[in-house]
Amino acid sequence: MLEFLSKGGMLVIPILFCSVLVLAIFLERIIRYAINRRRGKDIEVKVGKLLEEGEIDAALRVSEQSNSPMGRVLEKAIEAKDLDREVLESVIVNATQTEVRDLSSYLQALATIGNIAPLLGLLGTIIGMIKAFMVIQEMGGKVNAAVLAGGIWEAMLTTALGLVVALPTMVAHSYLAAKVDNYEARLQNGAVLFLKAIAKKGV
Repeated sequence: MLEFLSKGGMLVIPILFCSVLVLAIFLERIIRYAINRRRGKDIEVKVGKLLEEGEIDAALRVSEQSNSPMGRVLEKAIEAKDLDREVLESVIVNATQTEVRDLSSYLQALATIGNIAPLLGLLGTIIGMIKAFMVIQEMGGKVNAAVLAGGIWEAMLTTALGLVVALPTMVAHSYLAAKVDNYEARLQNGAVLFLKAIAKKGV
């Protein structure tokens, strides 16, 4: 396999590096999302009930101990509950956006890799074709079809590798972006539950 890949030229190396980077980012994000989901499971409901019962300190303690995006948003919201309603909503929006940015970490890197991988492959193909035609010129045009075909398939190898890396990368990016969108929606729903709880209890 290594011998086969080596025929694609030097640009095979950055393409393979991109594939390793994509796998690392995808696994890190999946693990992070799973941890956040476990830590913050139903925390907005628990905090809402505590707020309705007037247990402000307990609600704050539960939010802090969860160490999750939802918990951090609720923590900042509870700390700002006595502020003007408009200011409180601004605090909640800012906290939510901060958590969404953190959840979106490295997704732009995936999108970038998905865009540049096929371009690297195309560049490798062009370089390979240039080399192939240079050989033809050096041989005075006396090149049989087998020699020409061999040079062409080696040149096309990098394009194939670039596409092999780019396609799953774009799928991974879309999958993770959907995860972030779902979590953002949950953060917004949690903020709504918080506002309803403090309005109902008048805390």
